[in-house]
Amino acid sequence: MTRIQAFTTDTAAFEDLDPYRFPAARIDDLPEQTPAALGVTDLDDYLLPAPDPASRLSTPLEPADRRRLELHAALTTAGIAPLPGDLDAIKALCQLDDTTHAAVRRWINHTM
Repeated sequence: MTRIQAFTTDTAAFEDLDPYRFPAARIDDLPEQTPAALGVTDLDDYLLPAPDPASRLSTPLEPADRRRLELHAALTTAGIAPLPGDLDAIKALCQLDDTTHAAVRRWINHTM
């Protein structure tokens, strides 16, 4: 490209925007009129109460289950969605010791 491309500000430029990445972009001349956009909630919509710490189960997790949850959290944080065939590999990784499992999570998150 030998010249600078000027971006247009007319409605054609708004049509090129991805509505999932730019939800506030207006596709039509009128903005979207939804109750959430207007700050109005439904009458049956309410906030859930905070959980009571005293009502938690006292059963500790098995180490393999704890590692599985930590591995899924690390993959989710990194934006990696496991494929259906990956569940067997995740199960095998969770059987490893804590030191190896911590290294795998560190590799996924690219931290030192």
